[in-house]
Amino acid sequence: MITRRPATALLLVVLIFLVALAGCVDQGSSTQGDPEDTTEKRSFDGQRAYQYALDQCEIGPRPAGTEAGWATGEYIIGRLEELGWEVETQEFEYLGVQLRNVVGRRGQGPVVILGAHYDTRPVADRDPEHASEPIIGGNDGASGVAVLLELADVLAQHELEKEVWLAFFDAEDSGRLEGWPFCVGSAYMAQNLTREPEWVIVVDMVGDRDQQLYYEGNSDVALRKALWDIAAQLGYEQFVPRVRHSIVDDHLPFAHAGIPTVDIIDFDYPYWHTVEDTCDKVSPESLGRVGRVLEEFLVAEAG
Repeated sequence: MITRRPATALLLVVLIFLVALAGCVDQGSSTQGDPEDTTEKRSFDGQRAYQYALDQCEIGPRPAGTEAGWATGEYIIGRLEELGWEVETQEFEYLGVQLRNVVGRRGQGPVVILGAHYDTRPVADRDPEHASEPIIGGNDGASGVAVLLELADVLAQHELEKEVWLAFFDAEDSGRLEGWPFCVGSAYMAQNLTREPEWVIVVDMVGDRDQQLYYEGNSDVALRKALWDIAAQLGYEQFVPRVRHSIVDDHLPFAHAGIPTVDIIDFDYPYWHTVEDTCDKVSPESLGRVGRVLEEFLVAEAG
């Protein structure tokens, strides 16, 4: 008995230690199984957006219904799929030309749409010396798409409480040429919506180095104020909160359907519909300002 008592006491101490150790291990396992997400989310990067613009310009002029236009759609689809967005296309015919809208979808909840056109003007009709030549569309076409593609990457970091649609419209820019109107792709989408969005924001010609983004006159008053207020908070004087132009653009078909819409556009662009509308006229800083305003708005709304 005398020899057993110390052994029993020692055994008891060992058992208590093992139980305590097991508790620590269990607690540690629980902590590891449910870690705090400390991954830093990156913000909209204007330089990355600018590369998307360069990629499009390398394809060349991209009028609706051309091989280059179709290749641009494939480029957009490929990038969205790489980033994990669900991609759908709307293929349709207009005046005998095969067209295609591309839509990336992500998140769950009420639908919101950000849109941009990816086609370019078939001819530089505002350029007297080159009026029959096509344009590259560094700003008018590539800049809006570039902003949406960079947003696709940024938003992929967030659990979205709304269903965000990134809509890339075909055939916006053939208006008043050979019987075509403007905004063919967006009109088709607005007429064939399966779900009504809470709002639609269109970005077009937003990359000008001399950026001046005034209120657009056909845009929803409350929605545009919310966006320009964010720009003011970020210190972006390039967003000017007064109306300067009222424009026919891809937001109008949705506005006519009673959906709140905003067109973010710099219409004071001297190279509009000329052969000088090339990517050297586009600024990463300008793309970055627009992208960060949209990012702030979307994360507050849907993130």
